[in-house]
This record gives sequence, C-alpha cells and structure tokens, in this order.
Amino acid sequence: MLRPIVFNEIFTILLVICLVLIALAKVFFPKRFNDFIYVLGNFRYLKVYARDQKFIDGFDALLFTNLLVSGSIFGYLIYKSFVGEAEDVYTLLIKLFVGIGVFILGKILIERLIGSLFNIDALIDVYVFQKMSYKNFLGLLLIPINAVLIYRNVPTENILQILIVIFLLVNGIGLASSFKTYQSLIKSNLFYFILYLCALEISPYVILYKLAIDA
Repeated sequence: MLRPIVFNEIFTILLVICLVLIALAKVFFPKRFNDFIYVLGNFRYLKVYARDQKFIDGFDALLFTNLLVSGSIFGYLIYKSFVGEAEDVYTLLIKLFVGIGVFILGKILIERLIGSLFNIDALIDVYVFQKMSYKNFLGLLLIPINAVLIYRNVPTENILQILIVIFLLVNGIGLASSFKTYQSLIKSNLFYFILYLCALEISPYVILYKLAIDA
C-alpha cells in the first residue's frame, strides 16, 4: 500500500521565504553574514558590529523576519505535537508570527526604556544587540530543522523537547556572553541585576509557559 502523500504547500512557501531572506542577507551583507555564522564560537561579530548599530538595520531586519517565520513554523509543530491538529493552520501561523514579534519587540522596548531611565542607553544597546544576534542565529538553525520535521514527518514529543532544550542552551550562551562582558558592572550592581533578571529574563517566559499550560 502506498504511503499517503501529505501536501505542505504553506510550509513550503514559508521555508522558501526564509531561504530568500537569508540569501538576501548574504548577498547584500556578505562579510557581515560570514562573521555572523560563527557567532557561537567567535565573539568577533559581537564586538565589531555592536559599535556600528543603527536604529533600522537591514541585516538584522532580514534575519529577524526569518526568525519570526521560522519560529512560527516551529511553534506550529510544537502545537501539533502536544495539542493536536489546528482547525485553521493559517490563523494559528499568523497568531504565532504576531505573538513572537510582539513578545520580542515588547521586551526590547522595555529594556531600552530602562536604559533611558537609568542613563545606560549605550550599555543596553550593546546588550540587546548581543541577545538578538543569538536569537537570529536560532532562526537560521530553525530552517533545516523545520524542513526535516515537516517533510520527514518525524516531529515527536521527545524530539521537540530535545530541540527546545538545545535552543534554550543557545539562548543561555548568549546571555552568559553578555553577562561576562559586563561582569564588573554586574558585581557592583548585583541587586539591580537580580531584579532585572527576574523581571525581564525569567518572568516573561514563566508567564508564557503558564499561558501555554492553561490554554
């Protein structure tokens, strides 16, 4: 008996969009892209490009858009594995896209507001840049992972749980590198650092987890 053919047109389109975004980033910013792909093992990218930040950065915009699209696909796969098939795939993907975007951008705006209130704008700008670089790198990793999970039809709970742990570790590496860069400043303001950590780096994810469990 022939295996049923599953059509994934919407996911094929989204994956192509992701590839186009990455291709554009490589074409228009070749040197920066080559430095970026080694960001996990080499802090050169963070040191060099943090100094040249712009309010609107084409390279980061392309990678961030890819992160939103890739993250939405991966979020759908998690939903499908742990909850079940969505009644409206398109609506769920749009909600995930908007939700991820609002969550990340909202966090960045709050962090920049804190930076302005305490006159540490330059410090916060570099910190946010470092965190977003690692998040954008995750978006890059998600492209082949999503393709395998979709077309090989292998998204199981165990695999997804392992991938989530890996992504958290990568994000943790990003935070650790930022904390290492400013360890002397952190030590002298340990109370405020712990307060910040609980308010903006831990509680948002706890709230998201709670909402997901109750959904």
